[in-house]
Amino acid sequence: MSTICAVSTPLAQGGLSVIRISGENAIDIASRIFVPFGDKQVSDMQGHTCAYGKVIDPTKNRQIDDAVLTVFIAPKSYTGENTAEISCHGGVYITKEILRICIAHGAVLAERGEFTKRAFLNGKLSLTQAESVMDLISAQGEYALRSANLTREGRLFKEISASAKELVRILGELAAWVDYPEEDLPDIEEAALSVSLTQILNVLDRILADYDNGMLLRNGVDTVIAGKPNVGKSTLMNMLLGYDRSIVTDIAGTTRDVIEETARLGELTLKLSDTAGIRDTDNKVEQLGVELAKKRLENCMLVMAVFDTSRPLDDEDTELLDYVEQLKKHLIIILNKSDLTSCIDSEQLKKYSPHIITISAKFNEGREEIQKITEEIFSLNNYNPDSTVFANERQKSCAETARKYLKQALDALKMGATLDAVTVTIDYATNALLELTGEKASEAVVNEVFSKFCVGK
Repeated sequence: MSTICAVSTPLAQGGLSVIRISGENAIDIASRIFVPFGDKQVSDMQGHTCAYGKVIDPTKNRQIDDAVLTVFIAPKSYTGENTAEISCHGGVYITKEILRICIAHGAVLAERGEFTKRAFLNGKLSLTQAESVMDLISAQGEYALRSANLTREGRLFKEISASAKELVRILGELAAWVDYPEEDLPDIEEAALSVSLTQILNVLDRILADYDNGMLLRNGVDTVIAGKPNVGKSTLMNMLLGYDRSIVTDIAGTTRDVIEETARLGELTLKLSDTAGIRDTDNKVEQLGVELAKKRLENCMLVMAVFDTSRPLDDEDTELLDYVEQLKKHLIIILNKSDLTSCIDSEQLKKYSPHIITISAKFNEGREEIQKITEEIFSLNNYNPDSTVFANERQKSCAETARKYLKQALDALKMGATLDAVTVTIDYATNALLELTGEKASEAVVNEVFSKFCVGK
């Protein structure tokens, strides 16, 4: 296997850059381009030790930079291979020059995720643990970070691996009973078999149930701020963002296009769309904005319907609420301008949503209430971040496949099908779980997983 190298820090001007080299010849390549200050040689360095020295270009006999070299000896490294990491000053040109001379002296440029892929292939990480590395890097909140760390520690692998081992044990008993009928083997107790399959099914159900929360915390909630013109939609968006993004005026119809931004609300990320006021209008430009707002409503997960509490509800207001109800979206009804005398009876709105709050976006009042209701809608109030792991799309697909075949096995048992038929479906379920953990994943699956990584990781 070739020795690979890559820049493991962002390729941008900064305090320092790290160039990672991994493979059988990593230490030898490092010894050609790095000279420690003093009498020590790179070849004399022990694993998990550092040396301060200079990076040189031997072909031009010149110094590139002074740097720190860290050495890891196989198998005690991230990849399980000999590894050398050069920490240099964070200049783009310097970093590229050091990477260039690494390649000139025998290393090849790493592919996306190749360092972590080698860690997986060398048994340092399971496939689920490897996938958690990118979850750690991309985590945008405490819950997502905790989930990634739990997976990195092997929580998901242990749960699924234990289930797969139980299925393998069951398959062994079934195979022995079917293949050696003349032997004095104990009968297969279908009731006990059903209990075992149901227990595994419950594990998969819990993992799949947590998937939706994981997607929310990772990717955010598509949220549309909707309402008539001049009810305070743009002011609400600015309040949620914590800075002025949308233009706020007293002129109705100021927002003609959809303005999109991302706001943190507790552990959730809201992907906000401040839409044009939805109303009947003869202005062609404004009408295009209204049509675009309606399309956003069709595709979002959460609607914040904003109303001016100082004005009675009219037909356009109820048309908006009826439209959102028809779309079956999560809905928060926001009665804005609480600093003015209210003309709206909130009781008449409860048929549309139980989530009704009164705020004053202008005076920055109501953000905490919106956060509380949003977390309630998406079931985060009772969420335990210390015991939950979030499956990704690949893992979810494997879990769904395994669940489908386990359900078929249970249904076959109830219908009195032969154990041969039950064995086939359990075998399919087992293969799906082994693919999830990576114990039986194809090369194509492994390559697809690591293609989503950044170069240098």
